[in-house]
This record gives sequence, C-alpha cells and structure tokens, in this order.
Amino acid sequence: MRLRNKPWAKDMINDNLDLIAVQPENMPGKWQDRFEKKQPLFIEVGSGKGKFITELAQQNPQNNYIAMEVQEGAIALVLKKQVELKLPNLQLLLANGADLSDLFAESEVDGVYLNFSDPWPKTRHEKRRLTYKSFLKQYQYILKDDGYLQFKTDNQGLFEYSLVSMNNFGMKFDELSLDLHNDEVLNAKNIETEYEKKFSKKGFRINYLKAQFKN
Repeated sequence: MRLRNKPWAKDMINDNLDLIAVQPENMPGKWQDRFEKKQPLFIEVGSGKGKFITELAQQNPQNNYIAMEVQEGAIALVLKKQVELKLPNLQLLLANGADLSDLFAESEVDGVYLNFSDPWPKTRHEKRRLTYKSFLKQYQYILKDDGYLQFKTDNQGLFEYSLVSMNNFGMKFDELSLDLHNDEVLNAKNIETEYEKKFSKKGFRINYLKAQFKN
C-alpha cells in the first residue's frame, strides 16, 4: 500500500514521542519500558492505516502491541488513531521489516502479524517477500520458543509461496484456511484490516495461517 505524502506527519510524530519510537536501534530488549505494564509483546509488520492493530489492542488489554510501518505517511495515520485512543498497550515504530533482528532482542516477542503484505510477484523480487527465508530467520530470532507467526493475504500466489517457504524452513502450521471468511471457527476471532474489508466485499478469498517454528 502506497500513500500520498502527509505534510503534517513529521510534526505529529515529533509531538508524540511517547507513542512512537524514533531511535529504535537503542530498543532491543527494552521495548517493555515503553508500556505501562510488562505483558506479552506482539508486532504487526506493515500496519497500513492501523485498523487491525488498534482493534486488536483494544480487545486484548492483557497484551502489548507494536504497529510497525516503513512508510511515514502510513505510520502517521496509525499515530493519528492512537493520539485519540491513547491505548496504554500500543506503541508505534517507523522502521523496515528487514531489520527486525536489529530492532528486537532474541526471544523478546510473543507473536508477529503479517497482514496483506506486498506480494512482490516477480521472481527477481522474491527476497523482498515477507515470508522469504531471510525474513523467517529474523522472526525465529525475535520470537520466543512458543511464539507464533500469523499471516493473511488475498494473493493466492503469495500464499502458496509462503506455505512452501515456511514448510522448507521447518515450521509447523497450527491453523490454516483458504477461505477465512467462510470458516466459522477461525473467522469468529478474525479482525479485518481496511484492505481486507474492501476486497472481501468484492469476492476475494482471504487466505490465513498461523504457524510456529519447531524447536
């Protein structure tokens, strides 16, 4: 998702440094210090406009969450929501998902969410896919032994690729659906993203999985 430049974004970020980390390279092992309570920690890599992560944080006050975006315009939209909500269990991070092992300590995170990531369909761009083996290695590093990766996409090609990539990496699948919105059990706990809501109404099937790394 590419957003237009938000001329107000920098000022909003600078005015709310208690809600968004601006020097994340100093944070590995210290993320819990930014929250009111030390609780299980979850990250959404690529938070878009923030619908999913803010609703997740509201519904689960017993957990801490980090909304991560590489685009300043996108994270500013999430920050705009958080300025209004002031959720004590939500922090924001403007950073690249390729740098996770530099931003978080080993076994610091309980779960990672990937929602409707860029599919990068061309073969030469394979290494940019968030389920490529180099990304999986980083998720494995920051996740606790019982931590999990949750992934949703409407792109069938990316989903099939991800299944193979995770299987080859030795991951185990706890939950799996090729049509999430028609799965009564899994969809009952599903929180939609803005993108998901829009495209599911157009008839796009939503693919979903929850997986763990084998120890």
